Amino acid sequence: MWQSWPIERVLILFTGLAFVLIAVQVTLFHSRQNFRHWAMWVPVIELPIFAVTAIVLSFVNAGWLRVVFALMMFVGMGGGVYGAYLHAAGVRQRVGGFSQSQNFLVGPPVILPLLITAIAALGLLALFWG
Repeated sequence: MWQSWPIERVLILFTGLAFVLIAVQVTLFHSRQNFRHWAMWVPVIELPIFAVTAIVLSFVNAGWLRVVFALMMFVGMGGGVYGAYLHAAGVRQRVGGFSQSQNFLVGPPVILPLLITAIAALGLLALFWG
């Protein structure tokens, strides 16, 4: 069990809560697009699992849970980079591609998957800080 609330523990809890919020937004965006590509299901399924794992870890400091959390955060970082690639490809496919700034406003949000990468990196940083 944790004995107090050091910054590492607070950041792991923050990571979990951030994944909850991102999961809601990603689910709304991907359902709006009718899950046209199989990869749209990946963050919708994995982000709530990441969130629950982080939130539970912030209250129960079990060694096996730390390992699971670390593995999930590495998966989240890779998935976020892959999602950014897919989103950029989606912007490129729109009429005018990257040359039309409007495509970045109405097309898939390229930065949102990178936010998943950043939050997963924050989780890893908090986990291994001490």
